[in-house]
Amino acid sequence: MAEMHLITAGFLPLLDSAVLVAAREKGFAAEEGIDLVLVRETSWASIRDRIAVGHFEVAHMLAPMPIAANLGLTPIRLELIAPMALGLGGNAVSVSNALWAAMKEEGAGNAADAAAAGAALKKVVEARRRAGAERLQLAVVHPHSGHNFELRYWLAASGIDPEADLDIVVLPPPLMPDAVAAGRIDGFCVGEPWSSVAVAQGHAHIATAKAAIWRSSPEKVLGVRADWAAMHGELLLRLMRVLYRAAEWCGKAENRAELAEILAAERYLSQPAELLLRALEGRLETGHGTQSFPDFFLPFDRAATFPWQSHALWFYSQMVRWGQVAHTASSAERARDSFRPDLYCAALEPLKPPLPASGMKVEGELAAPTPVSTGRGELMLGPDGFFDRIPFDPAELDAYIATQTRA
Repeated sequence: MAEMHLITAGFLPLLDSAVLVAAREKGFAAEEGIDLVLVRETSWASIRDRIAVGHFEVAHMLAPMPIAANLGLTPIRLELIAPMALGLGGNAVSVSNALWAAMKEEGAGNAADAAAAGAALKKVVEARRRAGAERLQLAVVHPHSGHNFELRYWLAASGIDPEADLDIVVLPPPLMPDAVAAGRIDGFCVGEPWSSVAVAQGHAHIATAKAAIWRSSPEKVLGVRADWAAMHGELLLRLMRVLYRAAEWCGKAENRAELAEILAAERYLSQPAELLLRALEGRLETGHGTQSFPDFFLPFDRAATFPWQSHALWFYSQMVRWGQVAHTASSAERARDSFRPDLYCAALEPLKPPLPASGMKVEGELAAPTPVSTGRGELMLGPDGFFDRIPFDPAELDAYIATQTRA
């Protein structure tokens, strides 16, 4: 019998843990001689701390977390790399019933229209200020998260100052529905299934989604301890091939029902398979109707597993924007190099898939699905882009950062 190599991976109970879960449950890992042990955690802080002290070799991780670690923004020293992404999208912004009622009066309705939802929220915020009401409190899952940065981007582009006009707090994803039910927060940005759980419980409405704020946008990555990657390079490449095959399986429509059943297990998400299936299909119950998002969560299509360094630099630009780090050329380089497309391409070379020719692209350039020639056939990218139609060109990072304001 072939030797089995143990790899312990931390994960949170989220829809976008699907690639790791499928890698184990569908036998992809075992076929490659990897005993992939998945350890469920509750918070991203716990994931960060446990990988730092050596409990995990790799983890399901927020895409900005390796960047934050390498910029020295973690409580203890930690160096991480992100050699692979675990999908695109998967988040939603949800609000309490009371806040939704107020937003609805101001024109909110279609969750796919992030601009209308933002405009409505701005009017509510202004009305509350005039009335002397308490500031709204919105929750995100971690300071160094796509959730925090996309929520702030949406608010600022809608004319709402995330620092002055409301409060943003941090809560673990599974606690969001209970927090809004208890009236402790007025809304939250979180990955599925927790918005759908809050809606199903009758405590929230989905106001908009990540797929409406920034289409085809990054979410989670495979976070790897840099020291472990250096010592176990071949094993890491093998794991990445496993996860690529698992992502391909997850991305097929005919596998969604089975994937929902697997994820529904108590050791994973412990939520009804029907609820999970709707999110996998991009069919969200918003609390005020069913909203279709064809690209709500993409585990494989549109190069969903490729670690774009342009994604890393956009996250870095938002860290600078919101005062988490000072902008310097060396910091930008560290942020960019946290994502490792070189390792991704090396890992997948034996599989011969079409791969991007560069680790960077202009974010927001593609208005429609666009075939890109790779030398090994075509790779379909896009549509991508931000709801305010402002692109991000990583080659113009300094100029982009200079344009970023609070609101």
